[in-house]
Amino acid sequence: MKDFKTLFFFLRLPIAISLAGHGLVRIPKLQAFTEGMIKSMEKSVIPEILITPFGYLLPFLEAILGVVLLIGFKPKPTIYASFALMSILILGSSSVENWSAIEAQILHCLYLFALLWFYLKYSLEEHQSII
Repeated sequence: MKDFKTLFFFLRLPIAISLAGHGLVRIPKLQAFTEGMIKSMEKSVIPEILITPFGYLLPFLEAILGVVLLIGFKPKPTIYASFALMSILILGSSSVENWSAIEAQILHCLYLFALLWFYLKYSLEEHQSII
């Protein structure tokens, strides 16, 4: 595909901005975000000892994955890491029956799947002449 790099950039853009935006807006209010997460997870079977460090780590993970995806560095492992993060978020949301959050997380996963499919299909075509 002739315009692979340009098209792949614009396909990455929405999910990268979403991930980076989620993280970057939470970092300045990290303490309040983490306390809110702990409070929202009170009825979860997941112990607070796991929720607390995850609450402090999550905004940085989101921001890093978003920025790395935006610049296009190692897209395949970045997409896989984003899938893993979404899976953890879905587990947490399920544990407190927050079905509306799960819908958004699954939409992120579907977008990531489409992005990965596009990358695997067309980046290989671009490099077939090398093989």
